Amino acid sequence: MLRIIARKFLEVLIFMVFITFISFLFVRLAPGDPVLTILNVDELSVSQEQVEKLREDMGFNKPLLIQYGLWLMKFIQLDLGTSYVTGQPVMEMILTSLPATIELTLGSLLVMLAVSIPLGSLAALYRNSWIDHISRILSILGAAVPSFWLGLILIDLFGVRLGLLPTMGRDGFTSMILPSLTLGLAISSVYVRLLRSSLLESLSQEFVRSARARGLSERRIFVLHAFRHSIPPVITIFGVSLGSLIGGVVVIEVLFAYPGIGKLVIDAIRQRDYPLIQGYILIMAIAVFVVNTCVDLSYRYLNPELKLKERETN
Repeated sequence: MLRIIARKFLEVLIFMVFITFISFLFVRLAPGDPVLTILNVDELSVSQEQVEKLREDMGFNKPLLIQYGLWLMKFIQLDLGTSYVTGQPVMEMILTSLPATIELTLGSLLVMLAVSIPLGSLAALYRNSWIDHISRILSILGAAVPSFWLGLILIDLFGVRLGLLPTMGRDGFTSMILPSLTLGLAISSVYVRLLRSSLLESLSQEFVRSARARGLSERRIFVLHAFRHSIPPVITIFGVSLGSLIGGVVVIEVLFAYPGIGKLVIDAIRQRDYPLIQGYILIMAIAVFVVNTCVDLSYRYLNPELKLKERETN
């Protein structure tokens, strides 16, 4: 365990240096000039001297590596800088919007689990039955339909025609139902077929046949043996697809005007707010890294075969 922790700590250091430099470089090389955006040159008469003075005050006249070094020193002190547009600390703005994004993500994951686990399990238990065929059709439709289009359909049906649910903003539990349904249904299509395939593979293993020979009930075999053996591949794919989930949250937040980090960063991109964009990239990269580390550790716990291989190697 100490060896794993030491290796993860080294990975964190390398990861942080790499992601901070890449994010800083990409943001600085993006089209647009935040100085001109701040000064509103399209609306006001601004002299070149004023532009150069503001650029110097913001440190844009320094070489790129020096700008990165100054920013990195602030980041080590947990200072992500100040927004060019609002003048607020970036960390404060992100922490203010983070709860909305977290609750939307958790709601989407609950929808995904509520759809994927029953449908994938039934499709595996009743292979080639009408349930399996329906799950296959729903999975294909879910993979083919873009999440924003599904969101528009749900808005039109439940918000406009039926008037049952709010379609914009964040005002209580009901306001997160449609966004969670949209994203949860969009990502569940992958996990339904993945869980089905993993369960079918587990049910054909020798340990399942041995359990049947010992007289265990089919329900006990499915829950305690086959299902547990099927979870690690699904968890691994979830860690890999977390980046897509974060991207989906951004789209859904913009579509439903949900005041989370995704909508915040879209506004920052429009306004060329470099510190806020860098802060978002960094926070999301750290979140992906942490979740993938947790997935890796949980995989070791859920997969006894991996533990045995590590002991044999050591």
